[in-house]
Amino acid sequence: MAEVVVLGSLNMDLVVKTERMPRSGETVHGHEFATIPGGKGANQAAAVARLGGSVEMIGCVGDDSFGPTLLENLRAQGVGISHVKIVPDIATGIAMIMVDSSGENSIVVAPGANNQVRLEDLEATRSLLAQARYLVMQLEIPIDVVRAAISLAQGLGVATILNAAPAPPVEGDYLQGAHYVVVNEMEAQALTGIEVKDLSAAGRAGQALLAKNVGVAIVTLGAQGALWVTQEDTAHVPAREVKVVDTTAAGDAFVGGLTVALLNQFDLGEAVRYATCAGTLATTVLGAQPSLPSQRAVKAFYEGGH
Repeated sequence: MAEVVVLGSLNMDLVVKTERMPRSGETVHGHEFATIPGGKGANQAAAVARLGGSVEMIGCVGDDSFGPTLLENLRAQGVGISHVKIVPDIATGIAMIMVDSSGENSIVVAPGANNQVRLEDLEATRSLLAQARYLVMQLEIPIDVVRAAISLAQGLGVATILNAAPAPPVEGDYLQGAHYVVVNEMEAQALTGIEVKDLSAAGRAGQALLAKNVGVAIVTLGAQGALWVTQEDTAHVPAREVKVVDTTAAGDAFVGGLTVALLNQFDLGEAVRYATCAGTLATTVLGAQPSLPSQRAVKAFYEGGH
């Protein structure tokens, strides 16, 4: 059985490259368009598989043309898909993504079938979860399902990794009991009210997350790497400089890298450094899942930084 179960979203990304983002009411010309498999859940499942982990996906797609494409893509990458439900008469989730010349992106998501993940779908996977070591989740499916999944995993003795993204403007009570919570600067601010402008602020945000009954808080900082916070310690892991093409799915590569490193019993600091290497490499390739690095690439990059 799979060591990792990912509960989350599957989207088709509609990606346009442009020199700069349009202002309100403005039309700008794009110069490249692609449809690329994405969704935070699917991306993280694919990231784990590419880095050598055994992984099963739980989620929903629609019965349109995008659904089978997403499922076949995950299957081809070694992700188990027998627990992904095809929902009739509803669209598969999509993300409209603009990428500017510096590699920064702007994303609008239409959840579609991702909103159809139900508590009964979770309960139906109890035996799958019971045999896993890690349950990985994000917030592109209903929060009540995420909350229930954390509780179920606790009861089964399964460690949970929650990428609280995108962070909704609600109280973070759903974080309670998560072993690891991963957020970027904006998500950290949404959940704690602390504007993350520097490492000191990131540390304060991490401590605020711990106060929500979280085991480990990890704040990703883009080109500045990541900061991890526990009750006993705080440490910054810098990122190495690369030529950025597209930041889409860099956070998902980070989560996949963290999960696999923990599976391989890295200590926390080295697990975050391995994850930072995975996330950094993902910024060098256009698109979500196409940018997810291989086990060989991350290993070489990680070892090269020692």
